[in-house]
Amino acid sequence: MIIIKLLSKRNLYVLTLVVSLVASLGSLYYSEIVGLTPCTLCWYQRILMYPLVILALVGLRKRDAYLPHYALPLSILGILISGYHYALQMFMPASSNPFINCIKGNVSCSVIDVSYFGFVTIPLLSFVAFVMITFAMATSLRVDR
Repeated sequence: MIIIKLLSKRNLYVLTLVVSLVASLGSLYYSEIVGLTPCTLCWYQRILMYPLVILALVGLRKRDAYLPHYALPLSILGILISGYHYALQMFMPASSNPFINCIKGNVSCSVIDVSYFGFVTIPLLSFVAFVMITFAMATSLRVDR
């Protein structure tokens, strides 16, 4: 019963705003404060995440029922890119990667700069954020006002 009350459009929009804002601020923290240079795939993920903050803020403020229609394409594409990036880091060494030569300057997409518990990397954090946003937006399509 409590879960049903929590699954309102407003709460799902707030969840989307909070997750996208934390992910965006986290990416800025790692690049601007820690000093890590983002690789090409990291830039693609940022390009998809940053607008979600603005879309969620405006959608929440205007109570826009079409917010999921704007946010889902970005978040689903973000899942694909961050999932590929994580797989690239964990399972494909840079020398054997046939799909993309992901090197920007001196930064390779297959290099793991930050790792928590041996498997939590920045692309995995991005993947989880995009999954949470996709879940929230897909659920909001099914929730009555």
